Amino acid sequence: MQMSEHAEAVLQAMKDARKPVRPGDVAKALGIESKDVSKAIKALKKEGKIHSPKRCYYAPVE
Repeated sequence: MQMSEHAEAVLQAMKDARKPVRPGDVAKALGIESKDVSKAIKALKKEGKIHSPKRCYYAPVE
């Protein structure tokens, strides 16, 4: 399965943040809709590329 461009952008934004981030913050930073970020997060979690260190926060898997 190929990553959507949103998923790639979301993953990069999380790496750039260097700390766990909320989906809303990622959406704001990228200028895309929260629902698109949520979809990207779901896909990234399924692929094991990100994890949730605490409720509602996400970070890339190191």
